[in-house]
Amino acid sequence: MGRTATTRRRALIATGAVAVTALTGCSNEEPERRRTAGSAPDPARARATLRRRLAAESGALRDQYDAVIAQHPALAGQLAALRAAVAEHVTALGETTRVASATPVPADAPAALRSLAAAERRTCDAYSAALLDAEPELARLLASVAAAGATHEYLLTKGARDEHA
Repeated sequence: MGRTATTRRRALIATGAVAVTALTGCSNEEPERRRTAGSAPDPARARATLRRRLAAESGALRDQYDAVIAQHPALAGQLAALRAAVAEHVTALGETTRVASATPVPADAPAALRSLAAAERRTCDAYSAALLDAEPELARLLASVAAAGATHEYLLTKGARDEHA
């Protein structure tokens, strides 16, 4: 006759199974659970789509810099380095083509700088949010670009006020 009582080994196995189930259930894999069988995502396609989307964000920001410089040529010296950095971000993400976009520019130079700062913040936020979905190499690039965007925002707002003080 075999033992029917719970042994230490069985208790440990059961506890481990419950822990694995709990950890799996608590993971942030909701998009995976919603997919139907046979619709597994293509990781390479997802990475390429993410890069294109973020490159387009930076491209729009670069275009906004160009529009502000065209409207306020006196700001060209102040904005040239920031605009060049944004253009490098676009290139680093693999996007080199331009998409024509009409960017309204405030007639007032300080307001134009504030609009650029707000655009830098939006782009920085987009990069920060994308970190969760990016593979490690892209995540490092996005973190660097987000940090640069935060610095640009500072220079366009607080840094600009310090120059005029």
